[in-house]
Amino acid sequence: MTGFLFELTFLLAAPVWLLMIFAPHWRTTERIAASPLTVLPLLAVWAVFAVPVFPELWTAVTSPDIDTFRDLTTLADGAGALWAQVIAWDLLLGQWIYREARRLAVPPLLMGPVLLLTILLSPLGLPLFLIVRALWTNRAERRPAPTPA
Repeated sequence: MTGFLFELTFLLAAPVWLLMIFAPHWRTTERIAASPLTVLPLLAVWAVFAVPVFPELWTAVTSPDIDTFRDLTTLADGAGALWAQVIAWDLLLGQWIYREARRLAVPPLLMGPVLLLTILLSPLGLPLFLIVRALWTNRAERRPAPTPA
């Protein structure tokens, strides 16, 4: 059951990621990406993992040190809870990146790889997006304003 839930965690997030990358202009994608409720199924999986190891999880987050976290991750449910939390966080982050890129009209062909990197390694995807956003905003500000006819 633990292995199934571990795999299910990513499978619950994958459809939202696929929509943001491959159907960014679809109205349904915009509606789904605007909702923080997309993480609720992930948080339900997190709860299933977290309840059996809650004392260890509580200790790890209230008195964090490397050994406490190492001990938590040696427990299947502890590793699963951390994984579900990371996937939920990454999804919320990806949704924000998607919405911000849409607001700024950053081309989907540029954003697809950024979102993919965010799925895989969000600590690299986020700074890359911040660079893209800064460059795109700078580029837009340098464009001359249209003259009224």
